[in-house]
Amino acid sequence: MSRIQTVFERLQRQGRKALVPFITAGDPHPRLTVPLMHTLVEGGADLIELGVPFSDPMADGPTIQRASERALAHKVRLRDVLDMVAQFRQHDAQTPIVLMGYGNPIEAMGWETFAARCEEVGVDGVLTVDFPPEESSEAFAQLIRHHLDPILLLAPTTAPERVAAVVNAARGFVYYVSLRGVTGATHLDIADVAAKVAAIRSMTTLPVGVGFGVRDAATAKAIAAIADAVVVGSRIVQEIEHSGEQHAIPHVKKLMMELRAAIDGN
Repeated sequence: MSRIQTVFERLQRQGRKALVPFITAGDPHPRLTVPLMHTLVEGGADLIELGVPFSDPMADGPTIQRASERALAHKVRLRDVLDMVAQFRQHDAQTPIVLMGYGNPIEAMGWETFAARCEEVGVDGVLTVDFPPEESSEAFAQLIRHHLDPILLLAPTTAPERVAAVVNAARGFVYYVSLRGVTGATHLDIADVAAKVAAIRSMTTLPVGVGFGVRDAATAKAIAAIADAVVVGSRIVQEIEHSGEQHAIPHVKKLMMELRAAIDGN
């Protein structure tokens, strides 16, 4: 059983929902990435989504774009991100790690080499924004061969017939993009999200996570009431950006604890 499946099954037994924070590897500085990952877990993360910095992040809003720029200024590349996961695993063998990024860096490394290295260092899932399942069978086969879950996105505009195709190709959990636009966008309609999550659940037994619009504890609580996981990205990256290297860790931990309490109903 994968770490991702283990976590969701444990949370289901406990009647709790997953908190899935996102940070960009290398932001604000490579030396802080692994300490920040441990801080996320200490603050209540059930699973970590680790962004691979990329020069043209089409799905990301300005906040995460700037995080990628800061990481790339420190010359953080895909191989460095995988090394960071290996370092994290020296002290945490339980928390699932999903790499989130784009296809170009993986294509440059080669999917077989990438998947093998992911398995070696302890990555659990891979989310490539620009690799639709219709064009990714060989890439996904390499991931599955190396015990990695392809994590796939669904959008508010995804047609029902395509939802069925996507969830059939997905592993681990399904990631529902809660609004039209890029990460960090606003105007989240909870009732609409609830309807879409219910429709997705009618087609799959996989857990459904919701992200792209969770800005605060109140929104996190509302999403937790209708989904299996709450994904928080831009808000955490914004906290890192505003805190700077000196204060990023304590400020992120405080934010995580607030989100955790809200999701748990405390």
